Amino acid sequence: MNKTVPTKPYADQKPGTSGLRKKVPVFQQENYAENFIQSIFDSLEGYQGKCLVIGGDGRYYNREVIQKAIKMAAANGFGKVMVGKGGILSTPAASHIIRKYKAFGGIILSASHNPGGPTEDFGIKYNIGNGGPAPEKITDAIYARTKTIDAYKIADFADINLDTIGKQTVAGMVISVIDPVEDYAALMEELFDFGAIRNMISLGFRIAFDAMSAVTGPYAKEILENRLGAPNGSVRNFLPLPDFGGHHPDPNLVYCKELYDEMMGDDAPDFGAASDGDGDRNLIIGKDMFVTPSDSLAILAANANLAPGYSAGIAGIARSMPTSGAADRVAEKLGIGMYETPTGWKFFGNLLDAGLATICGEESAGTGSNHVREKDGLWAVLLWLNILAVRGESVADIVRQHWAAYGRNYYSRHDYEGVDSDAANGLVTALRAKLPTLAGTQFGALTVASADDFAYHDPVDKSVSMNQGIRVLFEGGSRVVFRLSGTGTSGATLRVYIERYEPDPGRHGLDTQEALADLIAVAEEIADIKARTGRDAPSVIT
Repeated sequence: MNKTVPTKPYADQKPGTSGLRKKVPVFQQENYAENFIQSIFDSLEGYQGKCLVIGGDGRYYNREVIQKAIKMAAANGFGKVMVGKGGILSTPAASHIIRKYKAFGGIILSASHNPGGPTEDFGIKYNIGNGGPAPEKITDAIYARTKTIDAYKIADFADINLDTIGKQTVAGMVISVIDPVEDYAALMEELFDFGAIRNMISLGFRIAFDAMSAVTGPYAKEILENRLGAPNGSVRNFLPLPDFGGHHPDPNLVYCKELYDEMMGDDAPDFGAASDGDGDRNLIIGKDMFVTPSDSLAILAANANLAPGYSAGIAGIARSMPTSGAADRVAEKLGIGMYETPTGWKFFGNLLDAGLATICGEESAGTGSNHVREKDGLWAVLLWLNILAVRGESVADIVRQHWAAYGRNYYSRHDYEGVDSDAANGLVTALRAKLPTLAGTQFGALTVASADDFAYHDPVDKSVSMNQGIRVLFEGGSRVVFRLSGTGTSGATLRVYIERYEPDPGRHGLDTQEALADLIAVAEEIADIKARTGRDAPSVIT
C-alpha cells in the first residue's frame, strides 16, 4: 500500500557540485532524506515503469536511506530498482550499471572522500540516464522543489534483504539485488590487457593498494588479486566500514602517509595506489615517485593507446580549470581537442556524450574516460598498470621521460578547510573587486598578464557557467587560482592552486614547494589569506 505523508520544507537542501552533503544527524531529521528524494522524483519526467539504480559507498546511514529510496521509488511508479548487494555500489560502478542496463537514472548515496560515522558526513546525488551526475538545470529544479515540498510518497512494505542476490516483486515493482562488482570487473577486462598485467605481476612486480576501508575494497580484491594474480594482501583495508575505520577516506599524501612512506622506503613495492570513499578518486605513487593527479592525467592521455580499449587513439582531453596545463601540451602534440571546464564531473558529460573528449581529469585526484560518466579510481590504476606492463619501465622513469618530452608543470594545491563561511566569501568578494586592476601589476619578478573569474561556455549545449574560480595568470605561463569548494559539509574550504611551467630539464628535480615559493607568497599578498581567514598555514598541501 502506498502512503502520502505530509511534510514541511527544509531551507538547506541546495545540492553542491556532487549532490546534497550534510552531517548524518542532519539527514536523520524527520523526513529530511525523504524530502530530498521526493524532490528528485518531482523534478523528473517519464520515469513511470522505468528502472532506477540505487547504491552507495557503505558509509554510516547508507542502508537506512536505501530502504527509504526503494520504498519511495515503488510509490512513485518506477517499475524496477537495481541495488548493489549490501547497499554497495562504487560511484563509477553505479554509472556503468545505469549505462549497461539503460536505466532511467540512479541515486548514489555517498559523501565521496569525506569521513563517515554517526556524526560525520552523508550525501545523496542523482545521476541521469547517461550515467553522469545531474546537470545544473536538474539540480536547480530539485532545489526549487525542496523549498515548496508538502508531501512525499512511500510504499508500506518490510525492509528488503540487501545481503542476498536475487529478484523479487514488491508493491508492483521488481527489486533486483545485484553483485556490485561483476559488471564493472567485466568492463575493465574489455578495456585493459589483463594478460600483460598478469604476466608482469607473475614476474615479481609488487603492488600495494590501499582501499581505505571504503567501497573499492571488494572491486580491487576481485580485480587485482583474483583476476590479475597479485598476492593476497596486495589490497589493504579492503572491507568497507561504515566509519572507514575511523580514517578520512581521501587518497592524498596526508591521509595516505603510511603508503607514501612505504613507497619512499628501501624495500618499496613497484606501484602504490589508493582510492577514496566512493571509488572515484585515485592516488598513484611509484617507487620513490609521487605522481601528481595533473601529471597522471597527462601521462595517461599520452600513453592511452597502449591499452586495448584506446588503441585507436583518443578524441580529446578535458580537464577542470584548476587542473594544471600538463595535459594541454599532450593534446597539442597529438593534434586533438583540449577542453577546460569548471570543477565538477557533470561538466565533462556533454563532451563525452558528443565524442569530443575521451579522457578527463581533475586535479583533485579524479581521472576517467568515456567508459562511464564518472571519474573512476580503479580505472586509473588499471590503465597505469597496463602502461607499465607494455613499456616495461618504472613509474619514475615514465614520469621523468614525460617531463623531458613535454616540460614539467610544478603544481600544488593549498586547502584551508573549515574556514568561517563569511570570511571565505569576503575574501572572494575582495578578490573579485581587484580583478580589473591586476593586469600589469608586478610582484617581484612576476608580472600579471591577466586576471578573471572563470566562465565556461559549453560547446555542446551552449550553456554558460559563471563565477567558477578566480584566475591570476602571469607572463611566462605561471598562475594562481582561488576557489571555494562545494564538497564539504561544514564551513568553507578555500582552495588555492599554484602552478609554474618549467621547460628546462635541468630544473625538473626541484622540491615542488621550493619551486613555487614566490608564487605562494604572491597568492598570500593578493588575497590576504592570513588576515581574512586567521590561518597561518593550509590545512592540507597536495
